[in-house]
Amino acid sequence: MRRSNLLFSIPAGLVLLMAATPAQAKLPWVKKAQGAGFADVKNCASCHASEKPKKGEAMAERGKFLMDMKAKNKAAEVDLAWLKDYKGK
Repeated sequence: MRRSNLLFSIPAGLVLLMAATPAQAKLPWVKKAQGAGFADVKNCASCHASEKPKKGEAMAERGKFLMDMKAKNKAAEVDLAWLKDYKGK
């Protein structure tokens, strides 16, 4: 009986660990955006309301633009190439 519990708990633990891991690492996005020629992206606050954003937090104008583009394109993830179409500050 103990062995079956162990066999069940290991995969269940792995699933929980994967679920707790963030789906996307956002900090590298700043470097990707800068590398793509968007030098005005300085930190997370370029798109988020603060430098240390939390899930569900308000977005800055650029972030709202990217989220609108994500919805418009029915994309699973934000594409930083959309920044070329951003006409804001």
